[in-house]
Amino acid sequence: DQEVCGLKWSPSGRQLASGGNDNVVHIWDRSLVSLNSPTRCLHRFEEHRGAVKALAWSPFQSNLLASGGGVGDNCIKMWNTRTGARLNSVDTGSQVCSLLWNKNERELLSSHGFTENQLTLWKYPSMVKMAELNGHTSRVLHMTQSPDGCMVATAAADETMRLWNVFETP
Repeated sequence: DQEVCGLKWSPSGRQLASGGNDNVVHIWDRSLVSLNSPTRCLHRFEEHRGAVKALAWSPFQSNLLASGGGVGDNCIKMWNTRTGARLNSVDTGSQVCSLLWNKNERELLSSHGFTENQLTLWKYPSMVKMAELNGHTSRVLHMTQSPDGCMVATAAADETMRLWNVFETP
């Protein structure tokens, strides 16, 4: 067993995604939880080649999960958690630390570490790179979106927090 380094509930609360230092994403279904027996996972995705800390459920498509791999993988993968199918994979060129969906548009923001330390905005589902934002000098570890969905706050290993106007006003 390996350390869990990413954990995220789906918006419906029916599924839980976990990512680990073993490079595996597990999907747990609430309906399969039993107090009397060990919990079995619904899906086990083994395609990443680096630890999976970055997980983000789509706000507009149920059962769509984005996962990001760490050093040695550098990929964002899209999963259909209903069928277990991988829908897409894109090599970002650097460690994926965090993922955040735009609440108002079909866009995904990724934060990165070694080697670039940038934020990248992707158009979904094409995964075409729309913008790259630089400013941090070390791994961008965490991101959170403002309630209106327009501003993103980031915290990095360079001991700074930054505010970004990434997304358009709805």
